[in-house]
Amino acid sequence: MNPSLARSEVPVWNPRNYLNSPETGLKSWLLTQDHKRIGVMFLVATTIAFALGGVFALLIRIELLTPGPTIMSAQTYNRMFTLHGVVMIFLFMIPAIPSGFGNFLVPLMIGAKDVAFPKLNLLSFYVYVAGALIALFGMIQGGADTGWTFYTPYSTTTITKVVPVLLGAFILGFSSILTGLNFIVTTHTMRAPGLHWTRLPLFVWSIYATSVIQILATPVLGMSLLLVAVEHAFGWGIFDPARGGDPVLFQHFFWFYSHPAVYIMVLPAMAVISEVVCAFSRKNIFGYKAVAYSSLGIAFVGFFTWGHHMFVSGQSAFNGGVFGVLSMFVGIFTAIKVFNWTATLYRGSILFATPFAYFVGFLFFLVFGGMTGIALATVSLDVHWHDTYFIVAHFHFIMVGATLMAFLAALHYWFPKIAGKRLPEGWGLVAAVMIILGFNFTFIPQFLLGNEGMPRRYFSYPEKFWPLNVASTAGASVLALGLVIVLVYTLVALKWGPIAGSNPWNSRGFEWDTPSPPPPENYETTPVYTHGPHQYDLPGVETPPAATPEPKHAS
Repeated sequence: MNPSLARSEVPVWNPRNYLNSPETGLKSWLLTQDHKRIGVMFLVATTIAFALGGVFALLIRIELLTPGPTIMSAQTYNRMFTLHGVVMIFLFMIPAIPSGFGNFLVPLMIGAKDVAFPKLNLLSFYVYVAGALIALFGMIQGGADTGWTFYTPYSTTTITKVVPVLLGAFILGFSSILTGLNFIVTTHTMRAPGLHWTRLPLFVWSIYATSVIQILATPVLGMSLLLVAVEHAFGWGIFDPARGGDPVLFQHFFWFYSHPAVYIMVLPAMAVISEVVCAFSRKNIFGYKAVAYSSLGIAFVGFFTWGHHMFVSGQSAFNGGVFGVLSMFVGIFTAIKVFNWTATLYRGSILFATPFAYFVGFLFFLVFGGMTGIALATVSLDVHWHDTYFIVAHFHFIMVGATLMAFLAALHYWFPKIAGKRLPEGWGLVAAVMIILGFNFTFIPQFLLGNEGMPRRYFSYPEKFWPLNVASTAGASVLALGLVIVLVYTLVALKWGPIAGSNPWNSRGFEWDTPSPPPPENYETTPVYTHGPHQYDLPGVETPPAATPEPKHAS
């Protein structure tokens, strides 16, 4: 059977799957080499990290509810925003989609039974856990107060426990490298017959481009953080100008990784969106090759744009101009994706389900945040906005907003594939509206605050900024409530949700060629593909999702 053509023959849900396999119990999960179970463990771990980082964010917004001290001291505030950044970036946004959904889906999408290196895959999870625990140990011991960028020379002289946090981030980098290596080798060597490069699902294309960045850029960050930890511990003069070091050198090292890291977060989000837009418009992707190759373009250009973070660091006007122009090239590749996604919607049979609602939110945050990014790539404007709340708002729109929208879209779209259950559509749409509106009400006031000159990371502020800070904190409360609703109904659905059936969305994605949840080895026989994914104009497409009868509830 060719699963890509015979959709009606796809097996129905079977309780004998990777969740209810003969190997049960905690030990079987902790020692598993099944890519699906490892992906689920990554999703659980990164969700816990997201919840922790979200609590830190809410405490920050409560502190900024008044111009003076509210619930914490200035030193505690410095540690809080540092820990918020470290947890959200290194423990959630970088690994969540690639290591979580990527681990679960990539082998399914290419007709493979597992990743190329299953043991290495499990090791990457334990390396992630080890790095997270070491970083959390540093938090318990007092935390760092440097900001998530660990700028020198302050990070080499602070009395806070910055070394454990640095070592935790250093170790987390190895998990990222191992995951990227596994995906690259898997994509090159384990594709099913007929699945050549121009037939790969767009999700796989973006995960592949992300993996290239992880392999090439992460070692630079690891070495930089290790040098800071060594200098802090032993007083060496690598970055400290008082000892003959150069603090600007650290900025070059750090941003050479950290700007490509932006795309480690955004490219997987784009991967999710490329899948969702086809499934919920019931159309072929418009411009498949353009969308696929633009992922590689973003990955390539991202390595040449780090200097736009350093416009006020003393670099020459010529360097500033070059980095500004190169930064705008990223906008070209991003625009290619946005225009092709929008063209895919044209004359489509759109189902406005919860994943599609998050697609709409993603598109708004990406375009709005991307436009502010183009403005910040202009040296004259960046000088005014640098280190103000405009930067905070831009970063959260383009990074947190886009990544969070894609993560939630992926959760609602692939939850039936992962758990075999359906999430509630009514509550899902209510939560989506709350999250999207809450996010806007949180960060749009911060754009205004930054434009008026309020600096970021300040414990106190003039009273004239008070109304906008109140609005931002109110928006954060709505956002947090929406996320709590998602968490609650997801946990409820795991136990009592209705059985989803094999392919509740009637998607043409290759991952739906297996039962939901998939069996331990994915496919009984290796599939043979005769066309690419996302092709809704071929024979054998079932009725639109809106006409699909509601599944029966699980007993």
